[in-house]
Amino acid sequence: MHFLREITPWHWTGFILFILFCLALDLGIFSRRAHVVHFKEALAWTGVWFTLAMAFAGVLWWADGEKSALEFVTGYLVELSLSMDNVFVIALVFAYFRVPPEHRHRVLVWGVVGALAMRGVMIGAGAALIQLLNWILYVFGAFLVFSGVKMLFAGGGGVDPAKNPIVKIVRKFYPVAPEFDGQRFLTKWNGRMALTPLALVLVVIETSDLVFALDSIPAIFGVTTRPFIVFTSNVFAILGLRSLYFVLEGAIAGFRFLKHGLSLVLVFIGVKMLLDPHDHEPKWFQVDIPITIALAVVAAILLGSIGLSMVLPERRNKT
Repeated sequence: MHFLREITPWHWTGFILFILFCLALDLGIFSRRAHVVHFKEALAWTGVWFTLAMAFAGVLWWADGEKSALEFVTGYLVELSLSMDNVFVIALVFAYFRVPPEHRHRVLVWGVVGALAMRGVMIGAGAALIQLLNWILYVFGAFLVFSGVKMLFAGGGGVDPAKNPIVKIVRKFYPVAPEFDGQRFLTKWNGRMALTPLALVLVVIETSDLVFALDSIPAIFGVTTRPFIVFTSNVFAILGLRSLYFVLEGAIAGFRFLKHGLSLVLVFIGVKMLLDPHDHEPKWFQVDIPITIALAVVAAILLGSIGLSMVLPERRNKT
C-alpha cells in the first residue's frame, strides 16, 4: 500500500520541523560551548546522520514503494559525493583564516542552515522550470556532461578566499574586526558593531556551497524529478557532510583520485538524463536506465576512486 503518491504540505512541514528541531538541538545543546570535534565524536555523528537517512529511506520504501526509496538513496549518495569537493574548500578556508579548531563546528552548523535555505529555493525553482519547460532536462544533462569533463581535465589550482567577490563586497560595506571574538559573528570594534573574521568564513563557505549546488542540483534531477525526494536527499547529504568533514579532516588530501571519480559521476548522471528524461516530453530518444543500475554505477565509481587513492597514494618529493 502506497501512502505518498501525493505529497501534501503536511509532509513538507513535518520534515522541515524535524530538521529544524535537530539543528536547534545541535546549536542549543551539543555545540553550545566551543569545543574541538575529535575523530570519535565526528564518526559517531556521521553514523547518526547516515542511520537517520537510511531510516528515512525505509519509511519511503514502506510508504511509497521500492522505486522511491532507491531514488532517495541514489540521490543521497550523489549529493554526498558531489559535496565532497566542498570539504576540500572548507579545509582551505579554515586554514586561510586560521580558524581555531574549537570554533569550526559552530561555523559549519550555521553553514548548513544557510545551505538548506539556498538549496530549497534552487530545488523549487528547478522543479518549476522542469514543469514549465520539459526540454530543460536535456540542457541539465548536457551541462552535467560538460561540467564533468571540465572537472576531469581541470588543474588543481584550488580556491583563493581572498579573491572571493562576496567577501570584497562585505568588506566594502561592513567593518571587519581584525581578531576573532570567541564564537561570535558580530563584535564591538572601534566603538561600533563589526563583523568578526568568523563571519567572513561563514560567507565564503556559503558562497562556495552555492557554486557547488549549480552542479549537484541538476545532477539529482537526473535521478528523480520529484521535489520532495530531491529536497530530502539534499538535506540528509548536507547534514551528514558537516560531521564527515571532521572525520576526513586529516585524510582528505590523500584521496588523489576522488576528483576524477566525482567528474565521472557527473558525466554518468548527465548521460543518464540525456538518455532517460523520466516521464517528461518531448522524448526524442529514450534508453531506460533502472534506478538500481544507476545506484550501482555511482557507488562503484566512488568506491573505486577512493580505493585507488589508497592503493596508489601520491608520492611526495623528499627534500
